[in-house]
Amino acid sequence: MVGVLLLLLLFPLLLYIAAPHIRKMLANGVCASTVQLPGKVVVITGANTGIGKETAKELAQRGARVYLACRDVQKGELVAKEIQNVTGNKQVLVRKLDLADTKSIRSFAEDFLAEEKHLHILINNAGVMMCPYSKTADGFEMHIGVNHLGHFLLTHLLLDKLKESAPSRVVNVSSLAHHMGRIHFHNLQGQRFYSAGLAYCHSKLANILFTKELAQRLKGSGVTVYSVHPGTVHTELTRHSSFLRCVWWILSAFIKTPEQGAQTSLHCALTEGLESLSGHHFSDCQVAWVSPQGRNMTTARRLWDVSCDLLGLPMH
Repeated sequence: MVGVLLLLLLFPLLLYIAAPHIRKMLANGVCASTVQLPGKVVVITGANTGIGKETAKELAQRGARVYLACRDVQKGELVAKEIQNVTGNKQVLVRKLDLADTKSIRSFAEDFLAEEKHLHILINNAGVMMCPYSKTADGFEMHIGVNHLGHFLLTHLLLDKLKESAPSRVVNVSSLAHHMGRIHFHNLQGQRFYSAGLAYCHSKLANILFTKELAQRLKGSGVTVYSVHPGTVHTELTRHSSFLRCVWWILSAFIKTPEQGAQTSLHCALTEGLESLSGHHFSDCQVAWVSPQGRNMTTARRLWDVSCDLLGLPMH
């Protein structure tokens, strides 16, 4: 009995000591590419925090001209200065981008296209999670509006520049949560029924379907596209859920750091020889399993057409 009590008392201490080793064990996958990026131009959405920030830092370290496309410009400027100081690369720029407002997305794209002759890497990293039911400036449900439609529009507007700059890449940050997602075309905006958790899952499935359909349409263009699951990462993504914030705080010693979470995005952005895997989903820097819903190309094509219709874009 005394031994059991002693073990219970010592368990938290033992867990704390073991935490770094457990985290290392769970954080499989490290980008091994040594590719350098002088003269290359990169856009990363949501790059002022978390995975996006760490991705931007690494690409800046490799010499790229990196655009931090974020809603909070003031915070973005602080992060840009931090990255500049750490990497010595002064070509880290901040531009306003609110994915919940198509006017902001179009304004960002218009200014970027006027400013830059090339775009070699687009990383659609930003996202929202577990929002109470709310709508974007254009009336879209927030998860599908920001996580899918916002990035769909941004990619569409920058696609010609990506083609002109080929070989180039698009990386869409999705999630393991896509396995629980479904595309309910009759309830795409959550107007009939709504669950914050499932809405997030649906939007992450949309990321994967978008990736697969885009890859099909870009065959032969020199532009390749990948979706990634970064892992369970300690970031600000849980800010809308006090329950998840509590869980993340308890597990923070074990789950991935943002730097570890950025590795698969970096792998897909940098690793040579991935061209034949365009359209695939990656986790821990290797091809990962996708749910049957994520492999349904009929749904992918229909989602593409519906997205174009909602955003006022030509379907072809």
